[in-house]
Amino acid sequence: PAPSAIFAAAWDMLLDGELWKHLSISLERIVIGFCLGAIPGVAIGLAMGLFSPIRAVIQPLVDATFPIPKIAVLPLFIMVFGLGEQSKYAIIATAVIYLVLINTVAGVRNIDKIYLDVGQNYGASRWMMFVDVALPGALPLILAGLKLGMGVALLVIVAAEFVGAQSGIGFLIWTSWQVF
Repeated sequence: PAPSAIFAAAWDMLLDGELWKHLSISLERIVIGFCLGAIPGVAIGLAMGLFSPIRAVIQPLVDATFPIPKIAVLPLFIMVFGLGEQSKYAIIATAVIYLVLINTVAGVRNIDKIYLDVGQNYGASRWMMFVDVALPGALPLILAGLKLGMGVALLVIVAAEFVGAQSGIGFLIWTSWQVF
């Protein structure tokens, strides 16, 4: 179709609320999946950055599974979680957790050793090392990971909605393409 027809259809969908409905459903999926991936990503990343035994156990798993395209595991998530919302949350969380975790570990590892030594010398508990030393020190890279994760979450939800959804922006794009 001509671009004018596309813009006219978009305008009509905007006015009748259909576009807002699909957009709000996709945003809800993104927010829930993003939180399910980002929160554990930061926590595990802080633990990996501070404690080398934890890093020694988890880092090989991350290195082995990170290169797998996240959309490629969508059929597995659909088999495990079904076509409902859980599979969409899981695929977004999986895509987000890697980026947040890797950036968080890098942020903690880049903290000057003097700050960690000062925390230990003053008897900081493990919780204080997490909250008062590692988290603020790694915050710039954590935020970079969160920004990257949000961008990837948007791409992943559109692709996931192409395959197994009855609503959302990806579903709307796919059905609009099918019927021109």
